[in-house]
Amino acid sequence: MSGILYLLPCPISDAPAETVLPDAVLGIARRLSYFLAENAKSTRAFLKSIGHPTPLRELDIVEIGHQPAREMINGWLAPLLDGRDGALVSEAGCPAIADPGASIVAAAHERAVPVRPLVGPSSLLLALMASGLNGQQFRFLGYLPVAATERTRRLQALERESRAGETQGFIETPYRSSAMFDVTLA
Repeated sequence: MSGILYLLPCPISDAPAETVLPDAVLGIARRLSYFLAENAKSTRAFLKSIGHPTPLRELDIVEIGHQPAREMINGWLAPLLDGRDGALVSEAGCPAIADPGASIVAAAHERAVPVRPLVGPSSLLLALMASGLNGQQFRFLGYLPVAATERTRRLQALERESRAGETQGFIETPYRSSAMFDVTLA
């Protein structure tokens, strides 16, 4: 029998994990010892902050990076296929939602590894909830183009499409947020 692949959310701010993650989620995180991490350093910091009982050096934290290599997925899933539970962890927010991991989740499904998403913060849903915009019909667009000309064209097309009443959401990295904000106001 295979282990379970948990999709473990992380706080998206400096707030203590206990303020945004339910006790049950923290309990699961504290009992696991195998982690597929977008970033090993931030995952270690998260596990330390929640008081993981195992010394961090004894945990198996495998860094999958921002674009997981498909040829590595079988190896990453091998411990789960051998019956060990593990978690997929992003740097902040929910794994596989505007973060790496969808290919790993799809591969787990193909191999009949149970996948269990855990409740936690999602910047796009939190923003939608707080916006007052249409939450019945919305589209998440991920990251928009980085190149200024392409980004402007995409924003203009999205503005035209938004007139149909659909809420549109996208995200941006912190170091490009100011430039994106300036472009959207222009």
